Amino acid sequence: MAVTSKASASRMSIQARDNIAGFLFIAPWLIHFVFLIAGAMVFSMGISFFKTDFLTGFEFVGFGNWRDMFQDELFWKALRVTSYYTFVLVPASVILALTIAVLMNQKVKALGVWRTVYYLPSVVQGVAVAVLWGYVLNPRFGLLNQGLELIGIDDGPRWLFSEDWAVPGFILMGLWGAGGAMLLYLAGLQGIPTHLYEAADLDGAGSVRKFFAVTIPMLTPTIYFNVLISIIASFQVFTQALILTAGGPNNATLTLVLLLYREGFQNFQFGYASAIAWGLFCVTFIFAILVVRTSSTWVHYEGETNN
Repeated sequence: MAVTSKASASRMSIQARDNIAGFLFIAPWLIHFVFLIAGAMVFSMGISFFKTDFLTGFEFVGFGNWRDMFQDELFWKALRVTSYYTFVLVPASVILALTIAVLMNQKVKALGVWRTVYYLPSVVQGVAVAVLWGYVLNPRFGLLNQGLELIGIDDGPRWLFSEDWAVPGFILMGLWGAGGAMLLYLAGLQGIPTHLYEAADLDGAGSVRKFFAVTIPMLTPTIYFNVLISIIASFQVFTQALILTAGGPNNATLTLVLLLYREGFQNFQFGYASAIAWGLFCVTFIFAILVVRTSSTWVHYEGETNN
């Protein structure tokens, strides 16, 4: 009994040390989360019930900011613009990244170079990319319209200067970073068991049939992850709208985050800006939950069985 008790105490001591070591390792993340994320979210929620510019005091307005948000035409305009951007960019980026990944999974010369070339654009982000695309989309001397002239389209779109073409221009910019998702798809493709393709060959399946019957189902976990992350990121589009168009022309590129920025840091209505931030959170959360809840109907995990 004494030996058993001593062994149990030793195991508990080791477990306690492991637990302490684990908490120490994640302590920086926990501190960051509590003070810079969770704390900021709680503070923002509280501020949304006040009218304040942080300089002249606080006036409690209850749900006044939320009511103003739902009655604000600019909020609904920004929601439509952001939704349009998201629901076109996400499927387009999935198709483009998957297409590149399939091509990069072939046996071709200098494959490593090609993979690097396609991945590098996803590393460069932010203001630099926005400025670069500002030149590419320039209607007079931009590379895109010059390329259209080469194929006989002399009067190309005005892109960022047009209400109809500004958001499509942003979508093209969003596709610039498809290399990051391409890398994940490439890893997923290389993880598909070869015996599935061998079985498909024995059944007489062609390349197209194998792609839709084997490749796509086995890639659905990767597609699911990329779609979820892309939706969250797309609803937060901001940099290109601020740098290139400032929401114009005629608020055609006014996104939710840009509206939040305007109200908070230009109009100094921080309470109203906080309400918009939580409105954005709720919208993003709803669509993310829809993807999560429907994933069981289209995401396939190897080894799972259907009851």
